[in-house]
Order: sequence, then C-alpha cells, then structure tokens
Amino acid sequence: MKKTLSFILVCILLFLTFQLGAYAAEYPEMQVEVHCKSAVLMEASTGRVLMAKDADMQVYPASVTKIMSLLLVTEAIDRGQIALTDTVTASAYASKKGGSQIWLKEGEQMTVDDMLKATAVASANDACTALGEFIAGSEDAFVNKMNERAKELGMNNTHFENCTGLDDTADGHLTTAYDIALMSRELLKHERIRNYSTVWTDTLRGGETALTNTNKLIRFYDGATGLKTGTTSKAGCCVSATAERDGLELIAVVMGSDNSNDRFNSARAMLDWGFANYSSVELAVDPALIVPISVINGREDSITPDIPDTVRAVVGKGRQADIVQVVELPVDVEAPVENGQTLGTVSFKLDGENLAVYTLKAPHSVEKLSFFERWKRLVTSII
Repeated sequence: MKKTLSFILVCILLFLTFQLGAYAAEYPEMQVEVHCKSAVLMEASTGRVLMAKDADMQVYPASVTKIMSLLLVTEAIDRGQIALTDTVTASAYASKKGGSQIWLKEGEQMTVDDMLKATAVASANDACTALGEFIAGSEDAFVNKMNERAKELGMNNTHFENCTGLDDTADGHLTTAYDIALMSRELLKHERIRNYSTVWTDTLRGGETALTNTNKLIRFYDGATGLKTGTTSKAGCCVSATAERDGLELIAVVMGSDNSNDRFNSARAMLDWGFANYSSVELAVDPALIVPISVINGREDSITPDIPDTVRAVVGKGRQADIVQVVELPVDVEAPVENGQTLGTVSFKLDGENLAVYTLKAPHSVEKLSFFERWKRLVTSII
C-alpha cells in the first residue's frame, strides 16, 4: 500500500513539474525589473509575446476594462450601427456612476464623439455607461456583449461584470495581463481610437469641462499611442501602455502595481527593452525568385504565380539580413489551371524557423487544349 501511495505521489509531482515547466515555456521570461503582480509585453501586429510575468493570473483590471467598452463602441461605428454625430442622452443610472466622471446630469445630451473622448481620455465612468446603454439598451446587455467579444478574442480567463471596471461590489470582475494585451491589440486595429487615446488635454461643453489623459506616457514617452489606465484599491495601479516606433508597435500591460510611478516606470522599462531589441520587418517576396511554370497541354505555355501582399514580422534587432526566402514551385503543371489555384509557396525563415509562409496562386485560369488544338500544334511543329 505504501509503495502504491509513493508511486502515486511521484506521478503527481512529475505531472505538476511538467505543468509548471510547460507554463514557464509558454511565455518568454521577464527581461527587465517590474513592480507589479503581472505583466506582458506583446507586439501588436503579430500578437507575439516578447516577455511576461504571471501573464495568466486573474486580477482586477479597474478602468483598463474600458478597452473592451471602447472596442465595442468603435466596432459599432464601423458597422454603421451608430455614428460619431449621434446624440447620447445620459440616463439617471449613468449619471450616478462614481469614480472618474464628467458629472453628467440625467437627461444631458452629448455626441458619441464627445462621450468617446471623455471615456478614452478622462476614463469617465458616466460617459462609458451612457455609451453602453446607447448601444445595447442597458449596461447589463452591454456587458453580455463584452463577455461574448472576449470569448471571440480568446480571452479565456476574463469575466466582466460591468463596463467601467468599478469593483467595490464586483468580486468576479477579473481578467489577466495576457487577455488585456489581446483586447488592446484588437482595439489598436482601429485607427480611429488614436484620435482619442493620443490626446493629452482637451475640453467638453464648449470649454467648460477640462479633460486630462490619465496615461502620463502620452505626454512623456516617445511614440506613445495609448491606451488605458486603471486604479482601484482591489486592482492597484494598472495600465495597458502602447507605443510605436519605426513600424514596431508594442503593448506593455502592467497589472497590480503599488503606486502610479511603479505602473508607468514598469511599462516604460518594458517598452524601452522591446524597442531596443526588436524590429518590425516587411517580408517582401523577391520577384526574381518567382519564375514562370510550364503548363502541360494548356492554351498558354506558362503561367507566373501572383506575388501576394506582404506581411510584417518581428525579429531581433539587426537580424533582417539573416532572413532566408525558400521558394517551392513545380517545374510544370497540368492544364486546366483554375484562377486562384495554389501553385506553390514562399517561406521566410530565420534560424530554420518559419516567420511566414505565403501561398503562390494562379492569377488567371488556363484552359486545357482540345484534341484538335493539340493535333494542330503537333502538325505545326513537324512542318
């Protein structure tokens, strides 16, 4: 019996060791000193995690929650569901939201544009709630949409209970640094958000209400593009800080710092390290490598594949010259050839690892020769 129990314990320990090892290997280790509960540095175009600390630990997000709220509003604009010029009327419920606010009064009206500005720049809880009600009819219905969108984005450790991040009575309002990076990346795909997230100061109500961005990096960090801060007693000081330089856009998520300086200093250290060590490169196919392919029994003798649109990749600083293109194309192909038919691939490799694989396709169709056409060609060649 003792041997059996010992064997079981050993198996459990081995299993736990394997799991911990697998987790440690999932994200690259933190390369700078950060003062927070959890953190992630992600490259925006690819979603590649460059370093992390306890990236999947559930934490309270405070107003960083509003990234999802802003995403849903932005997507509603893109769909044509709402417009920036639409008028939003503040409900009694929205006007009573505490925390950061622009002091909306019940029945007060503002445009979607102004409500977005108040939410993104000043983290106004009342404006954010009014926008959610405008889109979904109620905050509860809007929060349901937030959770649905989170699932679609693969935010597997996230559950929202409100649209603002207020957590006095919301014990289950939780997410992770990695999940926040995912929704930040999605929001950055909408260029419109930079019209708000990069604003340092502005006003509302004809200049009567001053707005100052809660993200100090917008003013003091070169290339800063956003995105959102958050602070509560449960969450600590949090930020999803984004910045772009030379085509490389980074997302630094810092959760649970003891104070605001630690939050911003940690984000700055992560961003500095990312820009110092990585570059964003365009993976452009060399046209000289894409040669014509003979078409057997086709009405055209050969066909040259289309060169696809380029994508970008993140590589170590100074490694662009080490990227190798590997083209795989057949010498010939049998007719008929369909428009868009796959003819081959181009792989971009660095140290043997694929950075990207392009599919080379036929730019048009090539019909097969009829029996009469083949006979005619044969005769002509003999003559």
